[in-house]
Formats: sequence, structure tokens, C-alpha cells
Amino acid sequence: MWFGMGGLVIVALLVIFVLPSLVTEYELPLKRRVDVSSMQSPANQSGPESSISPFEEAQRSIQRKEAQDILAELLEIQGELDALEVEEWGEDAFTAALAVAATGDDYYRSQDFLLASDYYSNGRDQLADLRASVPDVHQRLLIEGQNALDAANAEVSQDRYSLALVLDPQSEAAQIGLERAQALEEVTALFQQAEELREDGELEQARQIYARIIELDSYNERAPAMIAEVDAQLIDNEFNRIMSEGYVSLEANDPQAAIAAFQRASNLGIRQDEAEAAIVQTETQVANAEINSLRAAISDAENNERWQDAADAYTEVLSIDANLLFAIQGQDYASKRAQLDRLLEQAINNPERLSEEAVYQQTLDVYFTGRGIEGAGPRLVAQLDELEGLLENSQIPVTVRLVSDAITDVTLLRVGNLGTFEQTSVELKPGRYVAVGKRPGFRDVREEFIVGFGQTPDAVDVRCSERVIGSSGR
Repeated sequence: MWFGMGGLVIVALLVIFVLPSLVTEYELPLKRRVDVSSMQSPANQSGPESSISPFEEAQRSIQRKEAQDILAELLEIQGELDALEVEEWGEDAFTAALAVAATGDDYYRSQDFLLASDYYSNGRDQLADLRASVPDVHQRLLIEGQNALDAANAEVSQDRYSLALVLDPQSEAAQIGLERAQALEEVTALFQQAEELREDGELEQARQIYARIIELDSYNERAPAMIAEVDAQLIDNEFNRIMSEGYVSLEANDPQAAIAAFQRASNLGIRQDEAEAAIVQTETQVANAEINSLRAAISDAENNERWQDAADAYTEVLSIDANLLFAIQGQDYASKRAQLDRLLEQAINNPERLSEEAVYQQTLDVYFTGRGIEGAGPRLVAQLDELEGLLENSQIPVTVRLVSDAITDVTLLRVGNLGTFEQTSVELKPGRYVAVGKRPGFRDVREEFIVGFGQTPDAVDVRCSERVIGSSGR
């Protein structure tokens, strides 16, 4: 028991005389603590405390140590906040916390260490809360800096971003914001210059100014938007210029140049519907002009019974617009008339073929087809009249005289063998005929002749006179 009491007395002496000299040298706010013992009168030193037991003195020493530890934490947080320039962003809360801690000092001086600890704890916690609010304050400063930037208030914006960098030197947002704020006055002046240029229609120069703004402030969102607007206006102006060029070409009766201009305008990628409509309109005008020209050619061809020319013109019309009913119907009729015209011409130019029954019947059908056409023109009428005479004459036999040498065997193709003779006559329908002569040892002969249609020969001489030389030379 005596050993225990002795130990407590030693501890009490250490707490009373050694520890205070180590941890109580300073007090809030970071100034040298007043020596409490020097403030107490000798009467107090010889007063009731002298009657305090060693155990109680030890307890008070422990309480003093706890108060001093809490005070040390408070002072550490205070130092951190001072380094963060707390008075610029949390002065009221900081001052209030220090006032609470100062009350703890008063209780500490009066040796009421428990109340001192309470006030120190309260002040420490308030400072700790203030320190914990740094991220929120940093974020608020960024917002205020951005708002000032948007309002073109360079001074306030720089102040807020600079303070944000104090709170977080690694903050990229604060660094960027400060750089933007420092360039704000020049950027604002450039925006004003660019707007004046745009009002004067100097779009290219305005665009260059906006590009310069982006060089100064790469995070500026307005400048790229302005460049986009200027580019759109430049393209729109170019579109209008090209379209005007196209309409001038159209008025100058140069539709191809107009279409080329409208196509260039469409390729710009804006107002394409307008450009395409102009192209369609021009192509329609061109097509109508071509169709009208072709219709005039068709009318002339039909009036002059040049039916193949008319059919070809109808085909060209349909290549422009395949749905035109007049061209569809006209092309069909003109093609049939062109075919009839060719058949009539073939029959008229080759009347000798009428001697063949099949050809005669086909030609007769063509003839009656032509006669069935209402409103026949003079060409068709003349063709039919001429063919009618040929058809009639083709059925009237003509006497044809044939001569030979009485030793050549003569055969008239499509008629029969006439044998050998010196002279004979046969009745033949007008047409083309072939007489073949044969004689042993002599080369065959072949004589073609036409009967009728004014081409009947006076006589047809058929005789083999060219001897065939054998391999033996005899």
C-alpha cells in the first residue's frame, strides 16, 4: 500500500512539474501561452490546493494532459486552415471556432480542465468540420468562377479560381479556369470585333477572329458555335450565288449550264430539295422543248408519209418520257405504216417475184391492207396504183422465144424440160426465170431472164459451146 501511494506521488510530481512545460507553452490562436502559475497569487498557491491529495492531483494532471492533447489537435487543424487561406472562404465559422477555443483557455487558466477540454473539443470539431468542407467549398468556388467567366467578369473569375487552386493545387478544372479567366478580357474584345465584322458582312475575317479566340481559350464553347454559324452562312451565300448563276444560264437559253450549276449547289449539302427542284424544273423545260421539237418533226414526217422518220422520232420522245400516250400510240401506228411502206416498195421494185404464187398472195394482202387505210396520202395512193398494175400484169402470160443449137438439152426451171431445139416459143407469166442447157462433154450454161414489166427479151439463147477438157488432155 505504501509502495502504491509512493508511486502515485511520483506520477503526480511528473505531471505537475514536467508535462506542463512540454505541452502548455502555446494557446489559441497560435500564440505563446501565458504562464498560469505566474497569474496565481501566492495566497492561491497556499490556499485549498495545498490540501489536495496526491491522487486528486494526479487526476487533475491527467485532465490537464487531455486538454492539452485536444488543444494540440485544434492547433494543428488551425494551422492547416490558415495555409488554405480560410479567412477568404470561411472566416465566420473559423472565428467562431476560435472563440469557443478561447473560452477553453479561460477554463484552463482557472484549472478547470474538464470544461477546458469540452470547449477545446467543441472548437476542434468546428474547425474539423470547416476543414471537411474544403471539397464543397472548392466545388462552389469552381462554380462561382465559371459563373463569373460566363458573365465576362475577369476579376472575380480569377479570384475564385485562384482560391480554388489554394484549396486544391492539383485541380485541373481550377487551372483551366484560371487560364481562361486570365485571357477573358482579350477574348471579350475579340468577340466584339468578330460581331462587328459579321454585321459588315466580312464573314471570312470574322471566322479568323473566332479561330484566334479558340487559340487563346481552347475550352470556349461559344467560339466554335460562332464558327459553325459563319461556315453555315458562307455555304448558304455560296449556294445562293451558284443558284443565281444557274438561273442566269437558264434565262440565257443554256439549260445544260443551268443544270450543271444547280447540281453544284446541291453538292454543297444544304437546301438540296431546292436545288433538286430547280434541276427537275430545268430538265422538264428541256424535255418539253425537245418533245415539242420532235412533235414538229413527227408532224412533218407524217404529212410527207416518211413513216420511218416519224417512228424514229416517236422513239426519241419515249426515251424522254416513256409514259406519253400520244408517243406510245403514234409510235405503234408509224411503225406499222413504215413496214407497209417497205413492203410496197419491195413489191414495186421486184415485180418479177410475183410469178411465185406465194409471193403473189403475200403482195396481194399487202395491197389490200394499203387500200384499207382511210385518208391515204398521195405517196400511198401512188404506190397502190402502181402495185395494182403490176399485180394485174403479173397474171397475163407473155410469149417468149428461145433459140438453141438443136443439140443442147434445155430445161426451163419452174416450168419443165423443153428438150433440144433450134427455136421454140413458150407462154410465161411475168416474172424471173432461169433456162439451163446441158450437153455431154460441154460445160452447162445458165441463162436468167425476166418476163414482162417491159423487160421481156427478144429471144433467149441457150446453147452449150464450151467444151470440157478431160484429165487425159482429150
